[in-house]
Amino acid sequence: MNHILSDRINNLATSQTLAMAALARELKAQGKDIISLSLGEPDFNTPDFIKEAVIKAVNENYSTYSPVEGYLELREAICRKFKRDNNLDYKPSQIVVSTGAKQSLYNIAQVMLNDGDEVILPAPYWVSYFEIVKLSGGVPVEVPTSVETDFKMTPEQLEAAITPKTKMMWFSSPCNPSGSVYSREELTALAKVLEKHPNIYVVSDEIYEHINFSGTFCSIGSIPGMLDRTITVNGVAKAFAMTGYRIGYIGAPEFIAKACTKIQGQVTSGANSVAQRATITAVDADPSVLNEMVQAFHGRRDLVVGLLQEIPGIKINVPEGAFYVFPDVSSFFGKTLKGHEIKDASDVSMYLLAEANVATVTGDAFGNPNCIRFSYATSNDILKEALRRIKEALTA
Repeated sequence: MNHILSDRINNLATSQTLAMAALARELKAQGKDIISLSLGEPDFNTPDFIKEAVIKAVNENYSTYSPVEGYLELREAICRKFKRDNNLDYKPSQIVVSTGAKQSLYNIAQVMLNDGDEVILPAPYWVSYFEIVKLSGGVPVEVPTSVETDFKMTPEQLEAAITPKTKMMWFSSPCNPSGSVYSREELTALAKVLEKHPNIYVVSDEIYEHINFSGTFCSIGSIPGMLDRTITVNGVAKAFAMTGYRIGYIGAPEFIAKACTKIQGQVTSGANSVAQRATITAVDADPSVLNEMVQAFHGRRDLVVGLLQEIPGIKINVPEGAFYVFPDVSSFFGKTLKGHEIKDASDVSMYLLAEANVATVTGDAFGNPNCIRFSYATSNDILKEALRRIKEALTA
């Protein structure tokens, strides 16, 4: 029946992270002892002080439509957060609240891209960037990086990727899937390249900013000359364990914010009213309330990196943020393990699911065919067992 459906949907790839999570759930339902490390979801509960704000909002009858761009009180709180954490000066009219950061990204692509406009994506990139850009008529231009360069794009690579058709650059720091965090110096060097190309806009996805072990965080919009050409994307899903609340937001030049509000008004209207009230409490909170969770992730990162380094053939960087590892598994390509022919990262991922009962995601989904991603957003005991199984499967 595909011929009845639009070319748009037929040409759209399924999210491989969600597909692998669904497959893992299916196998689990069949009675298999699957450890799923495929989804990027914190295994912590939403903090109690935010839950209390939810109950208060319900009791105060926040049950009607909210303004399309979000409650003014929330947009004011987001402006305070941007100033406090990121040294970014935004006004409420430059903020748009959406149903998750994914919708924020989709809005941006829809209002910024015309057919044939090129978007530079340092690879690896978050799985949905590529498809959202494509769906909006844009042309994704992948810039490959590797474990040796900590999966970061250099200024020389950025310069080489720019053409007269380049409209935007999208990236995340801390990065999903690699966990890499760009330093102020590295972002300044990229900004120097962009200075020569004033018509290129930057999407800076900072959803993992607080899950950061580097000790510092820099928003590219805070670098002189970059604020008026940067769209800063964030949300409360990861840091505050509010994935199901579905609240994302942007800070952007006002004309872009207005355009995002316009398209949102025709597609979803305002985000969930109760979740927005809870988000005011979240973004107004001192980030130190997250210390316990961040320390737990830091400990897990050290555990997982240490165990991976014990597996012959695995190459890994030490990620400085988020809650993923992105090991290079290319040394296994061309081998046969327990009767499974391994040609690429997808084969490694499927082999680990079949032989180790561990669900990971192929690096192909993120623009890097040599790696696989797995999330360490689960307990130390589960991680130890998963890595034991992986080691056993890969040293067969």
